[in-house]
Amino acid sequence: MGKENETSPSPPPSAITHEKSDPALALKRSIPTRMIDSFRRDPNQRVTSSGEIIDLKLEHGYRHKESDSYDVETAIENTATSPLARKLEARHVQMLAIGGAIGTGLFVGSGKALAAGGPASLIIAFIITGLMLYCTVYALGENELFLDPAWGFAMGWNYALQWMVTLPLSIVAASMTIQYWDSPISPALWVTIFLAMIIGINLFGVNGFGEAGFWFALVKVIAIIGFIILGIILDCGGGPNHDYIGGRYWRDPGAFNYGFKGLCSVFVTAAFAFSGTELVGLAAAETADPRKSLPLAVKQTFWRISFFYLISLTLIGLLVPYNDERLLNGKTGADAKASPFVLAITNAGIPVLPSIFNTIIMLAVLSVGSSSIYGSSRTLAALAEQRQAPRLLSYIDRKGRPLVSISATSLVGLIAYTAVMSPDAEGEVFNWLLAISGLSSIFTWLTICLRHIRFRAAWKLQGHAVSNLPFISMMGIYGSWLGFLLNSLVFIAQFWIGFAPEGYGDMTVKGTVEGFFMVYLAAPIILVSGIGYKLWMRTKWVRLVEVDLKTGIWGGMENLEDMRTAEKEERREWGW
Repeated sequence: MGKENETSPSPPPSAITHEKSDPALALKRSIPTRMIDSFRRDPNQRVTSSGEIIDLKLEHGYRHKESDSYDVETAIENTATSPLARKLEARHVQMLAIGGAIGTGLFVGSGKALAAGGPASLIIAFIITGLMLYCTVYALGENELFLDPAWGFAMGWNYALQWMVTLPLSIVAASMTIQYWDSPISPALWVTIFLAMIIGINLFGVNGFGEAGFWFALVKVIAIIGFIILGIILDCGGGPNHDYIGGRYWRDPGAFNYGFKGLCSVFVTAAFAFSGTELVGLAAAETADPRKSLPLAVKQTFWRISFFYLISLTLIGLLVPYNDERLLNGKTGADAKASPFVLAITNAGIPVLPSIFNTIIMLAVLSVGSSSIYGSSRTLAALAEQRQAPRLLSYIDRKGRPLVSISATSLVGLIAYTAVMSPDAEGEVFNWLLAISGLSSIFTWLTICLRHIRFRAAWKLQGHAVSNLPFISMMGIYGSWLGFLLNSLVFIAQFWIGFAPEGYGDMTVKGTVEGFFMVYLAAPIILVSGIGYKLWMRTKWVRLVEVDLKTGIWGGMENLEDMRTAEKEERREWGW
């Protein structure tokens, strides 16, 4: 191997290196010293250099050194052996997915969707999106491989960008929520407080983040269950005004608004609302037993989120008419004054409770902001380990924190200050941030389904039986094809909505172009990044026979039969 290209040696060991083997040594050192040392690079971290990758490729029989600019096997190995702290418990993983998904999209974004499509469109779009997600999360629980490094680059940066812009988006939403009480305090101060709080939670490490996420999610779950009970009572006439509502608003003003086009316009909001559920895949890398925790989270998370979404949104469609002026006058989809949850309680004439629920909405969007730093920083670190991002972003300290990636994501949070410079800027910044992240979730889910399709094909081609898989997707390969098809149709529908929105005949050229990018901005970003990387790095589509089914998957192929037996024994304990 070329000495000039070898991986840089690890820093010389210090006393902190031996803390795990000698706890007494750690206790003798001062707290400030331990804190400073905890930010140093993990001595076990190793990112393979490009020169060593070329030597490895030649060693394994690759002939054209100059054409092989990317090594899939080494990329998988680097990711699989990442020194991220494996301290998350199964309850953390499940609540992390629930907490990441239940937030701005459900509590306040659903108001914009209700006004755009009506109650029937709201439910239909969320059911279809839920089916797409059902196929996706089961595919996620089974597969792990590359399609093409360029596709991986586009998806990785798309996913990182999705979560990076979610951070300032959540902070803007939280600061706007404060305005519900006509707070005299400057919104800029609230942005500072919220940003510091979110960054602090992530700097406590995966343990602190896991615990905070667990309790945040628990509060949201309790709030939704409470609203479901209250909503049933209110619809049946059990509120203070004893007004029986029933299906009144489905008849007048009606179940649909703008017909099929109104239905299509709800899909992006539904995808934004469901996004975050796939965080179980990232979180599993920081659990002690990913093989057990990931399938368990996959099975439980989807049903719980779908239950909360569909029942609560059905009640929203019964309690709030889609032509309510307060919905239409909401400055953005983050305006808590336009939240259908708050409006339903306000319409019932219940005092104090709207303020309580508004507080819960604020906590909900802040918890999504915390999840955004987690999701983005782990994705950036993984990209750096695969040499698809600046090497500095792969820095992981001795507490298992991707410190530089956390800092980079936190800096993006400063965009939130531009939203509070003026009342008009607030809504405009939020809408453009939402435009960037709008279709990102759809692309991520589409990619997961396609990866599963390719995984099954490679698994079969390389002589393995489906029955030997430690975790088998309940929907199988047909579920992934269905998920891929539905995600593709949503992409097409959104292009139609962006190109020819309702009333486009009366719009100016500038308004039409701006409206298109408000809906479809994520698509050109994905295309430019993917095609640009492929042309620059001259990557090749990974052939099925070359797919690595050994490295980083379930602890190794040699232990596959033992793990399959253990999975059968544990399956009965996993619950629903």
